[in-house]
Amino acid sequence: MSITGLVLAGGQGRRMGGVDKGLQLLRGREMVAWVLERLSPQVDEILVNANQNIEAYERFGHRVISDRVGAGVPGGAGPLAGLHAGLSAAAHPWVVTVPCDSPFLPFDLVGRLCQYADEHSADIAVARTHDQPHPVFALVKSALLPHLTAFLESGGRKIDAWYASLAVVEVPFDDQADAFSNINTRAELEAWDSMPPG
Repeated sequence: MSITGLVLAGGQGRRMGGVDKGLQLLRGREMVAWVLERLSPQVDEILVNANQNIEAYERFGHRVISDRVGAGVPGGAGPLAGLHAGLSAAAHPWVVTVPCDSPFLPFDLVGRLCQYADEHSADIAVARTHDQPHPVFALVKSALLPHLTAFLESGGRKIDAWYASLAVVEVPFDDQADAFSNINTRAELEAWDSMPPG
């Protein structure tokens, strides 16, 4: 499979005081730098979805794209707007999404998602730990762009509601549950920052 990696950095960062989470420092480096380091070897190209601080994200050497849907609306259209932008810009038939605030994502994330998508002839493969799906860690067919566009134009915003009518497989990562930890608050950032690298 040829795959575009999409880092979702377009959120509002409300729970961290309205800051741009991807650019917050963790152990001396921006969180998005940790994400890019782990994702880059697993994909054929990288796109970063960001709606502010565009030049700061461009310094990481990858194309930065902004939301096309919900732009100018308070709160935007959420992660699906970022996925929509990514599907619109991707050069490859599959797009894998990861959030900018999960710096410990699995080194074999894409390989496992691809395996399950292929085995189950799925349109979307979503990571799951135990009984908890993680829909922002997903492998998505680029050909789903028209379907997603129609969903967003109808006012839809929830990821699970969008893919309810699609062929979706959940991929177990119970052995790496901590890899999906995301950093939402300043306290969580400080806690992870004080831990020795693992």
